[in-house]
Amino acid sequence: MRAPAALLSADGVSKHFGGFVALEGIDLDILPGERLGLIGPNGSGKSTLVNCLCGTLRHDSGMITFAGRKLDGLPAHQRTRLGLARSFQLPKPFRSLSLADNLRVPLLYAVNARPGARLSRAAVAARAAELLADVGLADKRHRLPRELTQVEMRKLELARAVASAPRLLFADEAMAGLSPSEVEEILAVLFRLNAGGITIVLIEHIMRAVMNFSTRLVVLVAGRRIADGAPEEAMRNPEVERAYLGE
Repeated sequence: MRAPAALLSADGVSKHFGGFVALEGIDLDILPGERLGLIGPNGSGKSTLVNCLCGTLRHDSGMITFAGRKLDGLPAHQRTRLGLARSFQLPKPFRSLSLADNLRVPLLYAVNARPGARLSRAAVAARAAELLADVGLADKRHRLPRELTQVEMRKLELARAVASAPRLLFADEAMAGLSPSEVEEILAVLFRLNAGGITIVLIEHIMRAVMNFSTRLVVLVAGRRIADGAPEEAMRNPEVERAYLGE
């Protein structure tokens, strides 16, 4: 049986900041439907790679393709309209807007900006309500973000990313600072999103969560990919053990 074509491919992606090599020739294929964990010590290049893939940063060399389309030079908002989204470790919702209105923004400016897509006002409102229900915030749709707890803010951040109707979602440190029970709440949301057809890349330092969620693990160290495979196998890689445990 032929392997499915990659949804996103990075071929030889490199990024430098002056004389500092942040990424060195990264090759990465993300398959449709995957739950991919992206890990590495602080400063390993994870955020730089995600920023290059999502269009926040421009890579210096290499090629990035998404759903067969070359993304090089395409700005972040256009990549979002193609179906590539991300959530951020530090959520920055529109603080003067209700939760429902926060979701209307990507529905109007990402989903409705796609060719042939035109949700009515009623459909936008219904979809916003549905997304809030999916993350357990239905009863707070008229509240302001400042009224949310930390875990609720993370759920809102995921809902805002999903409101753009992505095919691929990068969840960046969605569980940082949360309690074990709150981590489980976020994992449950991510599992539901993946079951609904969204390919997910989880960038996370909480290894228990990464190992529970991921079907595949990619490990970066000093801007290089040093492991890529089944989670247990990747963590047994001698280079990975040295990176996390020292010599």
